[in-house]
Amino acid sequence: MLAEQAALYLIPSTLGNEDPEYFLPAGTLAIVRKLKHFIVENEKTARAFLKTCKIEHTQAELNIFELDKHDSGQELKTALDAISRGESIGLLSEAGCPAVADPGSKVVALAHQHNMIVRPLVGPSSLLLALMASGLEGQRFTFHGYLPVDRDGRVKALQKLEKDAQMQKSTQLFIETPYRNNSMLKDILSSCFPETRLCLAVSLNTSEEKITTLPIREWKKRNPDLHKQPCVFLLR
Repeated sequence: MLAEQAALYLIPSTLGNEDPEYFLPAGTLAIVRKLKHFIVENEKTARAFLKTCKIEHTQAELNIFELDKHDSGQELKTALDAISRGESIGLLSEAGCPAVADPGSKVVALAHQHNMIVRPLVGPSSLLLALMASGLEGQRFTFHGYLPVDRDGRVKALQKLEKDAQMQKSTQLFIETPYRNNSMLKDILSSCFPETRLCLAVSLNTSEEKITTLPIREWKKRNPDLHKQPCVFLLR
């Protein structure tokens, strides 16, 4: 059990609408249930998630600060003031781990600037789950977040990632907005070499989960439909 010190707790959330007791360790849930202060991306979905965690406080007792990309440093500092008063705060991501491909990183940075304790809690990370299950190089890997939206920029980025994967013998991870997944897959299949391996890690930690790694030449025979399904793409 972690020491009882006021801290910013980084709370992973489930990757789908699944039971938190199945995907989050008992120790993580025990801490979440006691917290009253939260910094979140979306208040409505955060409250729904916290309810499924069976928190000890009523919804009316919760103090929730909704994180917005335009929040000033002073507003974020005010949101963290509870720690200075000896009360812990939970930073909650919409899915997976806070501050990893997530705007919560600026909250963590501010906490460090003010010498506050930061404690990451154990829970699902779509990136690590995808890498673990891909069968691709796990010693050397790079996460690139979102690639360019325009097709020319995206194809150039894909060709560079493929080149880096070959030269560095490393796995290249990236994501896309779910409704653009099929366009991403189409460009991968048309611009990458036939022997390059591609893993599609789809709907992780849900009943629809599917993780498959194949050479590009084999994917061309399948061409799956990824529309509106969360997916991590891995190239090697």
